Amino acid sequence: MVVVGTRPEIIKMAPVVRALKRKAVPNVFVHCGQHYDYEMSQQFIEELGLPKPDYGFKVRASTPGFQTGRIMTLVERTVKRAEPELVLVEGDTNGVLASALAAVKLNVPVGHVEAGLRSFDLRMPEEHNRRLVDHVSTHLFAPTESAKRNLERESVWGKIHTTGNTVIDAVMQHLPMAEKKSRILDGMRFKRFALATAHREENVDDPAVLKSFVEAFIEAPIPVVYPVHPRTRKRLAQQRMWRKLSSSANVQTLPPLGYFDFLVLMKNCEVILTDSGGLQEEATAPPVRKPTLVVRLSTERPEAVEAGFARVVGVEKEKILEELRRTLSKRRELPRTSPYGDGTAGERIVEIVKEEIL
Repeated sequence: MVVVGTRPEIIKMAPVVRALKRKAVPNVFVHCGQHYDYEMSQQFIEELGLPKPDYGFKVRASTPGFQTGRIMTLVERTVKRAEPELVLVEGDTNGVLASALAAVKLNVPVGHVEAGLRSFDLRMPEEHNRRLVDHVSTHLFAPTESAKRNLERESVWGKIHTTGNTVIDAVMQHLPMAEKKSRILDGMRFKRFALATAHREENVDDPAVLKSFVEAFIEAPIPVVYPVHPRTRKRLAQQRMWRKLSSSANVQTLPPLGYFDFLVLMKNCEVILTDSGGLQEEATAPPVRKPTLVVRLSTERPEAVEAGFARVVGVEKEKILEELRRTLSKRRELPRTSPYGDGTAGERIVEIVKEEIL
């Protein structure tokens, strides 16, 4: 059983779902409902040509605890009905934790794709989720040697497999399709631009940090294209910052984008500003190769930093602007290969599933 619940999970599990089909491994595809609106989930499933989920839920949750509990109940019911030999989850969301716990409590083994990532920042709910899932998983698919070492240090009881990261598979499989189908560049006001995203709770729920981002984007030395996450859009409106940002001559705000449109923007931007973990990985894919400024205090993707693709710049406006100016003025040749693998992680994961589990 392959369980997804958010946009990044759909993207990162797509290569696994395709590899399962190619290798004729019977599977059940489940959407646990963490992102229940069309823009954030179903759009991606259709765009990537993935099968319609065999089971799909909509979870309208008022609190993280309620959301986690509700997904756990729904996935437990689905595991009982489908009787899988293994439940595969990816990442660090509430849905991933809920799905893993539902499986474990029914004595069904869990495989954790993208195991072993650590930010060592317990302010982040994702850090709690990923640690807990790693410690209940039977098979841990670590994307890098660094992630493997994290798991070994914590003495996880499951078996560790180093596979690369499926996000590189996804970029390499989908970018050629994206460049044929996307028309996003037709609507761009700028020829040269930085691509920005911001959605993390510890950032956008803090008015001071949100204000810092808004001012940094408006004052940036290069125009900023900013697809706005629904959570961030809501916070900007609550803090009365939306009008200032959206009316800036230096910023082009966009609604949430499909994956193909976003890939094309990544390919054509000059630099990425983000608090996303997945983008730090995608920026290292050979067809993209973009410098990335991480607007956070920490990262669970140290490999991108060590390879020279990413730099953690914090959340203060002046520091963001300083690093942006430096990146644009001192352009460095980035590595030709990604620290996250060669684009065959999905195949490796499915081979391991076939050899060790089925």
